[in-house]
Parts: sequence; structure tokens; C-alpha cells
Amino acid sequence: MMPNLSQMTNTEIKRYISEHRNDPEAFQAAMEVIMSRRNPANRQPYPLDLANPETEVEAILKQKLNLAE
Repeated sequence: MMPNLSQMTNTEIKRYISEHRNDPEAFQAAMEVIMSRRNPANRQPYPLDLANPETEVEAILKQKLNLAE
């Protein structure tokens, strides 16, 4: 029986994933819960979805490097 993953903390889900890594259904269900909790503000655009990938990716990287300094 699969536990209610949506009520588990991220740490508990990560432990569950580790313990059930060879069970594709359990692994996928847990990963879907973890992925649904991601902050959309931290997502990066997929380069092929950009109008001008080379220029836009370069601008993103420069911005990230400037933040790191």
C-alpha cells in the first residue's frame, strides 16, 4: 500500500524514493509530488522554446554570474 505522499514532507518523500528506487510506480508517484512542489520562479526556460536561444541563454548566464559576484 502506497502512503499518502502529498502529506509527507520533502525529506520523507526523498527517503521514500530512496527506499523504493526499484519500484517504478512508487518512484514516479513520489517524483511527481516533489516536482509539483517546485517554486516556478526558480525554473529556467528550455533553450529551444526561446525566440533567440543563443542570445537569451547568454543573457541568463551573464545575469547569474553577476548575481554570484
